[in-house]
Amino acid sequence: TEVSKLHCIAKICLSIKSKSINNFTLLILSIPDGTTRNNFEGKKVVQLEYEANVSMAQSELRKIYTDIRARWPTVRHVCVHHRLGLVPVNEPSVIIGISSPHRGNSLEAVQFCIDTLKATVPIWKKVKTP
Repeated sequence: TEVSKLHCIAKICLSIKSKSINNFTLLILSIPDGTTRNNFEGKKVVQLEYEANVSMAQSELRKIYTDIRARWPTVRHVCVHHRLGLVPVNEPSVIIGISSPHRGNSLEAVQFCIDTLKATVPIWKKVKTP
């Protein structure tokens, strides 16, 4: 339901803020194409299951953070939360928080972050169908 989806997003947002993004001037929080859809290749989906090589994923994410800071020097904080394990339909799988004094830099950095994450971070998804 929408309420459970918002509750899940709120929990992740609080986690991001408390862990990584304090004293920000402008935070762009994005759920970039990261909400579990109810279909995949014409089949009904009930949930996704994510697995990762956590140490390799963290290493790749640090590279993305470094690249973001090099491309957008005004970016102050970057935080990515990618869920692992089972993720039901309509719940977010990925949330990215990036703070910067100007929204343009944050928005561009979020787009770069999700595109690079999908291409380079060793996180694998299994589609669960009925």
